[in-house]
Amino acid sequence: MLLPAESLTRPPRGIPFVLAGFLIAACSLWFPGAGFAASAVEGAPALSPRNASYRIQATLNPAEKELLGREVIVWRNIQQEATGEFWIHLYWNAWRNNHSTWMREDRLRGRSDRKDDLKPADWSYMEVDSIRLLTAGEEPDQGPGPGEELLGASRFVSPDDGNPEDRTVLVVSLPREVQPGETIRVEITWHARVPRTFARTGYRGEYYFMAQWFPKVGVFEAEGWNCHQFHAATEFFSDYGVYDVKLTLPAGFTVGATGTEQGSPTRVGEMVTHHFRQADVHDFAWVASPTAQVLEADFTSRELPDVAMRLILEPEHAAQAERYFAATRAALHFYGTWYGPYPYDHITIVDPAYGSGAGGMEYPTLFTGGTRLWNPVGGDSPESVTVHEAGHQFWYALVGNNEFEDAWLDEGLNTYSTLRTLDAAYGDRLLVRRYLQPPGSGRRQSGFFPMVFPGVKVDRWLDRVNRYRRSATSDNPSTPTYLYHPGSAGDITYSKTALWLATLERTLGWETMQPIMATYFQRFRFGHPAPDDFMAVAREVSGRDLDWFFDQVYRDDVSFDYAVDSVASFPVTLEGYGEGENGPVLIPEDDAGEEDPDDPSTVYRTEVVVRRLGGGVFPVDLLMVFEDDSTAHDSWDGAARWKLFVEERPAKLAYAVVDPEHKLMLDLNITNNSLLREPSDRLPAIKWSSKWMIWMQDLLWNFAFFS
Repeated sequence: MLLPAESLTRPPRGIPFVLAGFLIAACSLWFPGAGFAASAVEGAPALSPRNASYRIQATLNPAEKELLGREVIVWRNIQQEATGEFWIHLYWNAWRNNHSTWMREDRLRGRSDRKDDLKPADWSYMEVDSIRLLTAGEEPDQGPGPGEELLGASRFVSPDDGNPEDRTVLVVSLPREVQPGETIRVEITWHARVPRTFARTGYRGEYYFMAQWFPKVGVFEAEGWNCHQFHAATEFFSDYGVYDVKLTLPAGFTVGATGTEQGSPTRVGEMVTHHFRQADVHDFAWVASPTAQVLEADFTSRELPDVAMRLILEPEHAAQAERYFAATRAALHFYGTWYGPYPYDHITIVDPAYGSGAGGMEYPTLFTGGTRLWNPVGGDSPESVTVHEAGHQFWYALVGNNEFEDAWLDEGLNTYSTLRTLDAAYGDRLLVRRYLQPPGSGRRQSGFFPMVFPGVKVDRWLDRVNRYRRSATSDNPSTPTYLYHPGSAGDITYSKTALWLATLERTLGWETMQPIMATYFQRFRFGHPAPDDFMAVAREVSGRDLDWFFDQVYRDDVSFDYAVDSVASFPVTLEGYGEGENGPVLIPEDDAGEEDPDDPSTVYRTEVVVRRLGGGVFPVDLLMVFEDDSTAHDSWDGAARWKLFVEERPAKLAYAVVDPEHKLMLDLNITNNSLLREPSDRLPAIKWSSKWMIWMQDLLWNFAFFS
C-alpha cells in the first residue's frame, strides 16, 4: 500500500532542500574530468567504443516533485567528419504541454497512459540552466572557469515533424568544430519537474521510476546527427559509454539503478546519496520505493558466466519472488546459449508498485517486470513480461539498434526470442480469464479474480497472429518506425516481426536459424546495426537468396492468406459419349454405373482447389487425408491465384489442409486452411454448447462471489 507523499521524512529545518542535496554532493569526490572514461572502471577492458560517457549528480525533492542535476558528458567524435554542433535529447519536455509531438501522437493512437486522468499538476518539463564547454584541465563544479557558456548559442529544433512547440531536441552551436577522434567535455546543469507517470517514467504516490531523466547526447553518424524528437510509439537510440551517477534523496527509500552501487550510501542529515557505476552501456535508469524489499539470487550455468540477480520487490508480491528469478534465469540461459553470453555479472529486476504505470520496460542491466496480487501458475504472468524484458538485455542493450527508426530489430527479434524461451522453459500456456473487472477500467482482462482452465491450451504464436491481424497492411515495415501510424506500430514491430522470423525458422530449420541469430548478435554486439545488416547475415549464414522473402515481409505491406477453397471426390466413371466402332456413342445411363462403396475396384477422383487470397506469395504444401487413412502430399510455389490438385485412388477424401506444418506464421486466417469433404454435424453443437457452458459457469461464479 502506498503512503501519502506528506509522510516522507523532510530535510533538516533551516537548510533549504536544494542546498542539503548539493552539500552531500560537495562532500563526495568528483572525478578528474580528463581521465573519466578510462578511469571509471579501472582495469576493466572496454567492450564498447565508450564514446559517450556521463558523470551525473542529481537530487530528488519528492515534496516538490523536482529533480536538480549536473552532468559532465565526455564525448568523442568517432566519425570521419567534423561537427560544429552538439545535439541533446530533453525527453521530459514531451509532457511539457499538449502541443508536444508526443502528446499529439498519443492522442492519435488513442491509448494514452493517462486517458482522462490528467491533472494540471501532472505536466513536466526539463529546463537546461547552463551548458559549458570545459577546457583542458578544468574541473567542473568549481565555479566560473575558462570554459565557455553555450546556452545562448542553443536552439530547439524539430527534425522529424517541424513542430515549433516541441522542445525535446536542443541543438548547441560549438565555438569550433570537433575533429574526428577528438574528445570534448560538456557540463550541463538542469532542473526538471518529475511527471506523474507518462510512458512508464515518473512517480505514483511515493514510488519513483526515473528513465530518460537527464539531458542525453544524440548519436553522431557519418550522415550527421541522429537525434529524433520523442515520439509516442518509439523508444531510444544512444552511444555506449561509462555512467558514474550519484543520486541524492531523502532517507527511507530502497534504491536500484543501472550498474552496481559503489560502497555504502552516504548520509548527511535526512538526505542520502547512492553512488552507481556501469561501463559499456548506453543508458541509465533508477527506481526509488519506500516500500520495496531487496532479494538476491544467482544465475549459475556450466556454459555461461554467473550473474548476481537483485530483485526490488513490493511486499504484496513476495510469494512470486521465485517466479521472477526463474523467468530471469530462463532468459539468461536460453538467450545466452542460443546467441551469446550476457557480459555483465549482475542484473536488477524491478517489481513495479501497484498502479505505478512503470511495468514492462528495459534499461541496461535493469528492467521492470509486472505482476498481480493473484496470478495463477501457467498463464505466463509474470513469466512472459520478465523473460521479454530480461531478453532486452540482449536485443537493445547489447545490440544497440536505432529504436526510433528500426524498432523491429530489437522488439521483433526479442518477441520471437521470448516466445521460443517460454515454449522451451514452460511448455504449454494455459488459458486464464480474469473476472470482476473494475468499472471504467477499459483494460482487456483487467479483472482482479483470475480463473485458470487447466485443459485449455493457448498457442502463444497464434496470439501474436491476432495482434498482427489488426494492422497487417497499415504500414510498410521499412518505413522508419517513428513515421508509423502510432496505433499500428506495436502490432507491426512486435508481432509481425516475430511471426516472419518464426516463418523463416520453419522454412530454413532451427539448425540454420540459430546461427543466423547468433552471428548477428556477436557481430554487432555494442554496435549500431541497421536492417540490411541483419538481412546480409541471414543470406550469408543460410547460403540462400532470401530477398524474395524480405521484399515482402519488410519492404512491403502485403498480407498472406492461403485457403482450401473447395474439395470433391467422385467415382472415376465415363458419362456422355464413348468411342464406338462407327464414331462417338452415347453411353446409356444404366451402363455408367452407380457408386458402390464396397466395391474395392472403385476409383475416386479427388479435386482440391487452393486459393491465394492475400497479396503475399509463399511456397506452401498441401496435405490430403483420405477415408482409408492414406495421405497425399503436394507442393506449390504459391504464386498463382489458385491451383487445382488432383488425386485418383480407391478412397474418398476426408479433408485437405494447405500449409499443414503451419510454416507460414503470417497467414492471417488459418481457419480457412483446411476443409472437410463432409461437414461434421456434431462440431457446431459442441462449439456452441461449450460457449454456453462457459458463460453459465462465469455467471454462477459471479453469483457465488456476492452470495
